This record gives sequence, C-alpha cells and structure tokens, in this order.
Amino acid sequence: MGMFGRRASDPLQGVDLGLGKGDAVLASCPASDGAVLVASSHRLSVVGADGAVQLQRPWHLVDTGRYDNEADVLTVTWVDRAPDLPLHVGGHRPFLQAFRERVQATVVIAEQIDLPASRQARVVIRKNLAENRLLDQVILGPGVRLAAPGVRDRIEVVRRALREQVGLP
Repeated sequence: MGMFGRRASDPLQGVDLGLGKGDAVLASCPASDGAVLVASSHRLSVVGADGAVQLQRPWHLVDTGRYDNEADVLTVTWVDRAPDLPLHVGGHRPFLQAFRERVQATVVIAEQIDLPASRQARVVIRKNLAENRLLDQVILGPGVRLAAPGVRDRIEVVRRALREQVGLP
C-alpha cells in the first residue's frame, strides 16, 4: 500500500472538516501514522487515519511554527500555551507555505516589550480570520510573571496603544 495507504487519491475524501463560510482547503499533506494535515483559510486541522478530525484550531491561536529541515518537523506553538504540536510534513512545501501565509495573515501589528532580567513579552493584534474581527494577545516570554513589579503596567500601556492604533476600544 505504500505510505499513503488507500486514501492516496484524495486523502480528504469523505472527511467533514466543518468548513464555514469563506473557509476553503488551501493545502493538505500526509503526516505520520496515516494522518492528514490540512491548512484551510481559517484553520489548521489534523485528520486521523480513520477520517476523524483530531485537532482543529484557528490560525490566530498559532504563535509560531518552527520548521526543522533535518528532522522534517514543523513544531507549532500556541498563544494559549497548549502543548507544542510536532507535525511531520514530509517536506511538503505547499503546506509549509500555506501555514506561514495563514499565520502571517492574522498578524496585524506586534510589539516586543523588553523587561528586566533580559526577559520579554509581546503584544500582538491579530485577526480572527473566520469572523474578520481583531483581538489582542499578550504572549509572555519564558520566566515572565504578570505579578512581577511593573510588568502588568508596561504590558497594559503597549496593549492600549496598539488597540488604539487599530481602532479597538
């Protein structure tokens, strides 16, 4: 059967991704263990070998994707600190390009904040692509605690300034 098994012709045949209005599959690629990775206009999805959707998250929740060429693994980190997701993409360029383009499409403006002890935080205004609405995100770097003196205030000043720039209340 080879590594793509019986679904080689159309690995998404019969799969219900629950795509909403304006959402379309941009790229898909086989992953390890018979799963299929799907980059759609609004979401990243992982479909299991059984055709069931195992994971589906909107692009604005992706913080970064780091691609390791040697290992051929795209490691996805999430804004909400969900566990990192390692994806074996088989060097599939169209999927990697769609992934990068979709994540970039959500970022409207971002500012890095340097904090004491060489620590950092970021404030990012992102677009929820499915709802075409802006939201702000605060991403704390390693070791940053909001409770530390002055941290919350510094972040709040930047957050307010960025919201104002994009017309958010």
